[in-house]
Amino acid sequence: MKVFLTGAAGFIGYHTAKSLLDEAHEVYGFDSINDYYDPFYKQLRLKQLAAYKNFSFTQGFLEDAEGLGKAYKNFCPTHVVHLAAQAGVRYSIENPQAYISANIVGFQNLIELVRQTTVLENFVYASSSSVYGNNKTLPFSETQDVANPISLYAATKIANELVAKSYSHLYQIPSTGLRFFTVYGPYGRPDMALFSFTQKILRGEPIPVFNYGKMTRDFTYIDDIVRGIRAALYKAQQGQIYNLACGRQENLMHMVDLLERKLGKTAQRKLMPLQAGDVPVTSADISKAQQDLDYKPGVSIDQGLPQFVEWYLATHS
Repeated sequence: MKVFLTGAAGFIGYHTAKSLLDEAHEVYGFDSINDYYDPFYKQLRLKQLAAYKNFSFTQGFLEDAEGLGKAYKNFCPTHVVHLAAQAGVRYSIENPQAYISANIVGFQNLIELVRQTTVLENFVYASSSSVYGNNKTLPFSETQDVANPISLYAATKIANELVAKSYSHLYQIPSTGLRFFTVYGPYGRPDMALFSFTQKILRGEPIPVFNYGKMTRDFTYIDDIVRGIRAALYKAQQGQIYNLACGRQENLMHMVDLLERKLGKTAQRKLMPLQAGDVPVTSADISKAQQDLDYKPGVSIDQGLPQFVEWYLATHS
């Protein structure tokens, strides 16, 4: 395969690219390397990918249609994995324009290129569990209504799904959207709770525990997410949506307990109210992905969290 992969310097993008490169596929990475979080981590990931002869890379913005088009057309991909986006629920309240530019305009620029590619075999893109908002029916299923987003980030992801479905219908473009649930693991994002908590506990700083600790998440280890992406990439479909998750609810306090044991330090827990745009519970029904993609997540948080901590300690020593 010749895979055009956006967000290659990101957490999920890096692991996806590495998995494809290890199997001798050709990967063209595209990423803005913006400063939403410390670019050091993006450069760290890119340094690992640059060692592969079958990897090439361009730094650019999705909203720059000309620059994106030049990189895309010069590579002439057979497959596209679109993982680049302005991430973060809370940041969308502070800087909404960044989400419109990258997630709406950028997505449109890319899918229009996909439409024009006659040799394209598949288009797989990242959505998010955030689209479910305050849905009260658990676990979250792909059949549920997602017309009531509680953050702009979620609204942009819903828009992506609708645009992809309309393009699939109008132009017979194979497209698959993947709703990721709280992804963690080595080379993870520093704005995510696990990374931030690890950092603060080691520094002896208090950790902010929102909703007074009454939070549950379907924590999904990065290797399971990559397996799901790869499975979707190999199966061309028109306008399908899948949950990718571990399929297990874990209390946030259980994650903190595991961190304390692994780090050998006690966390200072600062209990705080639920933040705007956030949800107290995420729980995924993954039966559709299991049936259609043979998706089999195999890493619990008890197994995956220690692997993240070991990477963190080695990287920051």
